[in-house]
Amino acid sequence: MRHRYLIIGAGPGGLQLSHFLQRAGADYVTLEREATPGGFFRRYPRHRRLISLNKVHTGEKEREIQLRWDWNSLLGDDPDLMFPDYSQEYFPHADDLVRYLADFQRVHGLNVRYGTPVRRVDRTDDGFEVRTDDEVHHAECVIVATGWGGPYVPDIPGIELATGYEDAPVAGEDYAGRRVLVIGKGNSAFETAQALLPYASVIHLASPNPVRLTWTSKHPGHVRGQYGALLDSYWFKTLHAVLECTVDRIWREDGVIRAAITYTLADGEQAVLDYDAVVRCTGFTMDTGLFGPSCRPDLEPNGRIPAIRPDFQSANVDGLYFGGTLMQARDFKRASSAFIDGFRYNLRTLATLLRERYDGVPLRSHELPADPDRLTDDVLARVNHSSALWTQFEYLSDAYVVGPVVRRYDDLPEDYAVSRFADEDLLLTVTLRWGPRDRPDVFAIQRHPTPERADECAFLHPVVRVWRRGAQVAERHLLEDLQARWLDPVRHAAPLRSFLTDHLAGRS
Repeated sequence: MRHRYLIIGAGPGGLQLSHFLQRAGADYVTLEREATPGGFFRRYPRHRRLISLNKVHTGEKEREIQLRWDWNSLLGDDPDLMFPDYSQEYFPHADDLVRYLADFQRVHGLNVRYGTPVRRVDRTDDGFEVRTDDEVHHAECVIVATGWGGPYVPDIPGIELATGYEDAPVAGEDYAGRRVLVIGKGNSAFETAQALLPYASVIHLASPNPVRLTWTSKHPGHVRGQYGALLDSYWFKTLHAVLECTVDRIWREDGVIRAAITYTLADGEQAVLDYDAVVRCTGFTMDTGLFGPSCRPDLEPNGRIPAIRPDFQSANVDGLYFGGTLMQARDFKRASSAFIDGFRYNLRTLATLLRERYDGVPLRSHELPADPDRLTDDVLARVNHSSALWTQFEYLSDAYVVGPVVRRYDDLPEDYAVSRFADEDLLLTVTLRWGPRDRPDVFAIQRHPTPERADECAFLHPVVRVWRRGAQVAERHLLEDLQARWLDPVRHAAPLRSFLTDHLAGRS
C-alpha cells in the first residue's frame, strides 16, 4: 500500500487530478469514501439546479474555445466525453453532472478505490501515513480533494432552532403562509428563498454585509442573476426583505421563533422580529478532522478553507497539497478556483509541478526568438486561444522568461511565476483581467476606446506585466473587444509590439 501520490476524494477535483497523473504514467491511487464519484453533487444544490453555466451553442468549432463557456466538463482525452452531451440546459440539473463524473472515471479507467473512507492522515519521516477502515497507505505526497466537509454553522445563541440548508424541505408548499428568516445571503440562501417566494407570507434574508451581485463583482460565486425575483419583491414592497444585520440571538417564545437583530447600516438600531421558521444558509466548511497533529493544515482567516502556497501546497505542511474547490484561497472571490471550470486548469498545472518535484520531469516550456514581432504574435495567439487564461483571469498567467531566447511557461499562477523566476533579469507575465469592479452602474459605463486608455477598460482584456528580478517595473493593458478577439493591428498588435520592443531593447 505504498504510492508516490495519494489523492483523497473522487469528486470532480480528485477525478481531474487522477486523470492527469494517470496520463503521465505516475504512481497514484485515489481513495473515495462513497460508492460512486461526485457525492457532494448528489445532495447539492438542494433544488438541483447548478449555477455553473452550460452554453452548448457557441458558434465555435474548436474545443479549447468552447471550454470558455462550458463550466462543467473536465479536461480529458476523449473529445466525445463533454458535459454538453449530457445536458442541453443552460443551468443544468445536478444529476446530469453526477452521471457525467461516473462516466469520466469509467472511460478513463482511473485508479479510484470506492467505499474507502480515510480516517486519519499523519506525517512521517518519508511522507504520509493514511489510514482507512482496513488498510494503511503510505505516500510521498498527499493531495486532499475532499471538497466541503459539512455546513458552516455560525456561533449564534439558539442557532439550533434553525433548519440547515442541508435539511430544509425543498417543497415551497411546506412554508405556505409562514414567516421565514433565511440566515445568509449567498446563492444557497437565494436558491432557498426563490422556492419559497410563491408561498411564504414573509421572507427575510439576513447577514451583516450587503448582497454581492455577480454582475458587479465579476465573481461567479456571488449572487447570480437568476435569483433576482426576490430582490424585485423586496423593492416592490411585498413584505419580503433583505436585511443588513447581525442575528444576535434566536429563541422560541409564545409559539413563535424570535430573532434579536442589530442593523449594520442603521447606526446600531436593534429589533426583535417574529418568525414561524428559520433556515440556515451560511455555506460550507472543510473537514479538518482527518488530519493528525503532525499535519494539521493552517486555515485561512475565515476558518473554512486551507491556507495554501502559490504552488497549491499547504502553507505549513510540506508535501500536503489541495485540489478542487479547496484550491481557492489564492484567488478567493476573484477568479474561479472554487468551481470546476477554474480548478480543472489549476489541477493541470499542479500535476506538472508534482511531476517536476517528485518524478524529476522538468516543467515544460516553449521556446521562441527574443524578437518583438514573434513575441507579439505569440502573446496574441495565446490570449485569443487559451481557455485557462480566460476562466482564471487575474490568476493564471503565461510566463515568458527572456534571455538569448524566450521560454514560455503556460498557465502558472502569476504569484508562483514571479517567485519562481525572481532571479531572472526579465520576465513577462500575461493574464486576462476585468476592469475596476463594483462600479455604481455596470450597465452605464463610460468607455474610452483608445489604446492609450486601455487600463480603464471595463470588460475582459489582456494585461502584460514586466518584472525584473522579482519586482514589477511596467504594465501594458490592451483594449477590450466585444467578441474577445484581440487581433486588431492598430488597437492591439501595434501597442503591444511597441511595448515589447522597448523592454526587450532594455534587457540586461
